[in-house]
Amino acid sequence: MSDSASEPSILLVEDDQMDIMNVQRELRKHNIEVPLHVARNGREALQLLRGENGQEPIAKPSVVMLDINMPRMNGLELLEALRSDAEFVGLNVFIMTTSDLETDRLKARDLAVSGYIIKPLSFDKFGEGGSTVDGFSLFLDLLQLKEKN
Repeated sequence: MSDSASEPSILLVEDDQMDIMNVQRELRKHNIEVPLHVARNGREALQLLRGENGQEPIAKPSVVMLDINMPRMNGLELLEALRSDAEFVGLNVFIMTTSDLETDRLKARDLAVSGYIIKPLSFDKFGEGGSTVDGFSLFLDLLQLKEKN
């Protein structure tokens, strides 16, 4: 497990170009300068993580930001795949959705997500239904951007 000391990075799984730009803008606004890998759907995310088709896998991301509604393989299907894969079971996943449906929330909680982000993304409205600040500070913790010794 040598990659625990690797550079923090984010895997954004999102099919909407506006939402991708929105995330990039929010990250910049908060001076979060870590590599951002973008996959357009769940299949593409798994290819990046596993390095399929002769590609090198990306380094394991500190945080996965996952849109629920996507073609080919949606966010919850991807999350189920990650949770049943020994290598990725521990990934920190934040669900992004336009839906504030209780059923989505409960399903996401069953799949052990770290937090829930209602789109359009704003880190000011970020959290696990509790406090916005807690959700965002956990996000920063996971990216190891807070001073920790």
